[in-house]
Parts: sequence; C-alpha cells; structure tokens
Amino acid sequence: MLKVTALVSGYGKVPALHGIDVEVGRGELVAIIGSNGSGKSTLLRTVSGLNKVMSGSIEFDGEQITNGRPDRIVRRGLVHCPEGRHVFPQLTAYENLRLGAHTGSEFDARLDEVYTLFPRIKERSRQLAGSMSGGEQQMLALAQAFLGRPRLLLIDELSLGLAPTVVAGLLEVIRDQVAAGVTVVVVEQSVNVALAVADRAVFMEKGQVRFDGPAHELAARDDLARAVFLGGGPA
Repeated sequence: MLKVTALVSGYGKVPALHGIDVEVGRGELVAIIGSNGSGKSTLLRTVSGLNKVMSGSIEFDGEQITNGRPDRIVRRGLVHCPEGRHVFPQLTAYENLRLGAHTGSEFDARLDEVYTLFPRIKERSRQLAGSMSGGEQQMLALAQAFLGRPRLLLIDELSLGLAPTVVAGLLEVIRDQVAAGVTVVVVEQSVNVALAVADRAVFMEKGQVRFDGPAHELAARDDLARAVFLGGGPA
C-alpha cells in the first residue's frame, strides 16, 4: 500500500530524514516509534505532501505520489491525521466535520458512520471544539479523517496527553477499521501503546530506521526502548 524508498526530506535545505526505506502492506497496522527528533512526524508530513521530497520516492498503492499536492493525495485515499488535534476551536464539532469533509450528497451517510464510531462526538455536535476535552478533540480529529473513508490512514501521536481509558477506546476504533480493510500507520512515542496495537513496528532514530519487524520483537530490544525515553528535541 505504501512504499518509501531512499527518502530524504526536511525543512528548508536541512534534511531530517536520511535515506528512509519503509514499506506498509495492505491491511497492516504499523507503528512508527522513536523519541522526539527522530523524524517520525517529518516522515508522515512528507508522505502526505506537506513536506517536499529532496530525493527518493514515495508510492501509494502502486502509483508515484512523490511531491504530489496534498489535496490530490487525499482524494486518492491517503489521509493524514496530524499531531496536535487540529480542530477549529471556534466552530462546533458538527461545523468542524462539515468543513473537513468532501462536499456532496454522501456527507450525511458518512456523518452517520463517524457518529456510530464516535457517539460522544454526536452528543457534542453543537459544542464548540475549543471547549471539548483533549480526548474529545482527538476523537473529532479522527472523525474528520474517517469522513474521507481512507484506504491508508496516517495518525500522528495518537495517545499524546490522553488518559489511558481514552487511548484504549481510540485503539478499539482503529482495530475495527483495520478489520474493515483500512491500512493504518500510527506514530507513537509510547512503546506500550504501539506494542498493544501494531502488527509491525518501525523504530526511527535521528532520521534513520534502526528496526523494522514484528512488534513483539521490538519489546525485547532494551537498547531501543531506552533511546525512546532518553531522546530529546522536536519530532
């Protein structure tokens, strides 16, 4: 579903990714793990077209999307849920969903689908997004992403700042989506969360991949776990 080859990308002329190779198979749930500054968010931003590719290539479902326009990438079915619960705080939950959705006759049907996934958002549909809890805002951000019926969903820092019970509920929704055929890549700093949900883990450090394999094998790598907890700097 996704093939990243020898990818170099960053900010301005400064690379943050140094020759990344990552593949994600159809129907997989892959966790990308690493400390702040490892390049996780940069990788997702580059795949979704928000950061420019300096060299290397990106394929989505067999088609080149290297340096493609973000809106066109979304229309192909690759949806990015960025870090930080990007919602419009002065708009209601419903208005956020309406603004974030593709226009057309399917909106109402899609809205019913996401309300089924996130009944709390339906309850809060007339509430200003800025007055919602962190967990509710994360649900709203995911609901916006699911409105597009993604074939590949990129989620950046799913659990950051959220209570364990909220995270558990979100993970259940994501597992259900994978079971329904959606391919998911989750960026996580929490090794425990990543290992609880992922089939496969990719460990990144300083813009390079240091491990790519079954998630349970990562649990035995104490050296990599220490790198997560002791690392620093912006992602």
